[in-house]
Amino acid sequence: MIDRHDRIVSLIKELAAVFIQQEANTNPLITITKVTTSPDYRNATIFFTTIPDGREEDALIFLKRSGRELRHYIMKKSNMKIIPNLEFSLDVGERHRQHVDEIVRETGTPSTFEEIPKEKGDD
Repeated sequence: MIDRHDRIVSLIKELAAVFIQQEANTNPLITITKVTTSPDYRNATIFFTTIPDGREEDALIFLKRSGRELRHYIMKKSNMKIIPNLEFSLDVGERHRQHVDEIVRETGTPSTFEEIPKEKGDD
């Protein structure tokens, strides 16, 4: 069962993604990676990445400029009692993960996330 906090975070993430898909140019492509909220739901931070790399500043300018419209969109499309104030932040953790994945592919190093085969008798 999903708790209230997870439902609200998921709803904000989904609505932000739909809004951005409808309102933003596709260059750069903005992807919403996660959302965090304060315990009282009055503030939310929307984390994003961009494709191509290097266009993060353009995306941040768009998101900050469109923040009020996005908040109004969330108010219109949801039945949330409290519509949070929105902040936007580049998801550097996701960017670093993608970079590590690139290095692993380039070097041919086996991924540490692949399942390790069991030895006979380890059952």
